[in-house]
Amino acid sequence: MEIPLDLARTLAAVIDEGTFDAAARRLRITPSAVSQRIKSLELQLGRVLVVRSKPARATDAGAAIVRLARQLALLEHDALADFGLGDDTARPVSVPLAVNADSLATWFLPALARVAARHPVVFDLHRDDQDFTAGLLESGTVMGAVTSQATPVAGCLVRPLGVMRYQAVATPAFVARWALTAPSRTSGADAASSPAPDDRAALAAAPIVDFDRRDDLQREYLAASGLDPETPPRHFVPASNDFATAIKLGLGWGMLPGFQCDAELASGDLVSLGGSPIDVPLHWQQWNLRSPLLDTIADELGAEARTALRPLTR
Repeated sequence: MEIPLDLARTLAAVIDEGTFDAAARRLRITPSAVSQRIKSLELQLGRVLVVRSKPARATDAGAAIVRLARQLALLEHDALADFGLGDDTARPVSVPLAVNADSLATWFLPALARVAARHPVVFDLHRDDQDFTAGLLESGTVMGAVTSQATPVAGCLVRPLGVMRYQAVATPAFVARWALTAPSRTSGADAASSPAPDDRAALAAAPIVDFDRRDDLQREYLAASGLDPETPPRHFVPASNDFATAIKLGLGWGMLPGFQCDAELASGDLVSLGGSPIDVPLHWQQWNLRSPLLDTIADELGAEARTALRPLTR
């Protein structure tokens, strides 16, 4: 059995655009023609490939076809470039990538800008926690991802990027209001390393700023302090720059990378709550294809990470 490539591309367009009508506009055919192509492909494969919701989404079987279509588009782009037939006026190839919010807000985009300046490419960025971006690779949703997972996803290559270091910070006014101090907070059973009772009570009562309900950094810091991570009240601010702004405005304390707090710590606008920093290792994973474009993206991200992140240590 062969998969008609024009039908696979049509399915990918439906998933990318979210509706049959939008896919029709992109492909310059009628919505009826899009529907007929999808039905034909489903009949040939004997599987339902798309859930006709808003937005449309691929079934597990459909995700495999979408992945195939995206791989073919990437390989076609590379082949045309090898022949010197890449036309800057043609529709650029779309490269879906996954990245965690803090990388996206700080060091990630300059690397993509350099790639886009030299290649006819557009990026479809999917933002998720670094512990979950690998799942987008597994499903075929993206071609590459910044992830905390060092073990390669099936069918992917992995290379280390570096470490993003976080520390607990708050404004001086917030620290004074909630009577926070900076005890030595380290993991282990040594009672001397735990906060004093008054410090525990203050830290348990002080509001936290969490990125979302999957943000574990503040929970990890509290657990290392010997506290129940679920006890303190929480603000949820699901955007990296806004998350940092909420802490800088005194809504609560939270874990920030150096990009977002070094200047304020130096000026005294923020203070450290003490304790050991939390290091989050980051890796780049991409489809295992001989693709000069994907390799160029990886090289630029690696170069940017070397200047922006701490080196990974064994």
